[in-house]
Amino acid sequence: MKFSGSVEINASIEKVTAYFIDPTYLGEYQDGFVRKELLEGEAGVKGAVSKMYYQYNGRDMILTETITANQLPHSFEAFYHHKHMDNTMKCTFTPLDRNRTRYNYEFEYTRMNWIMPRLIAILFPSMYRKQGEKWMQQFKEFVERQEG
Repeated sequence: MKFSGSVEINASIEKVTAYFIDPTYLGEYQDGFVRKELLEGEAGVKGAVSKMYYQYNGRDMILTETITANQLPHSFEAFYHHKHMDNTMKCTFTPLDRNRTRYNYEFEYTRMNWIMPRLIAILFPSMYRKQGEKWMQQFKEFVERQEG
């Protein structure tokens, strides 16, 4: 299952990507984010592996992020592993002018090995897309508040 989209942000590409790559801001736009812990490599660099901790409805969720490419301010790619599913994320950033940036994103779920994620993907595929869109919109709003 794959989905993509874009959002235009009223800030320079340098500012947008600086907020994007800094994990201290994740809780500002990703619901349930608790913390990110570097396990190996250099933070933000290709090959870096981190654990990302979330809490949803009283349940803990842990993802392992592996950065597969970092060409910021132009693009960023990562692989995310959870015990029940894997997905990839590809992001590109394009300056529209000095103070506007287009943020394109693509998420692809490559493995779902538990019945609930599979059922949701089959019966309600828009739930996965809507969560990604929500976080992108929240990221846009966060960056624009910082720059406003």
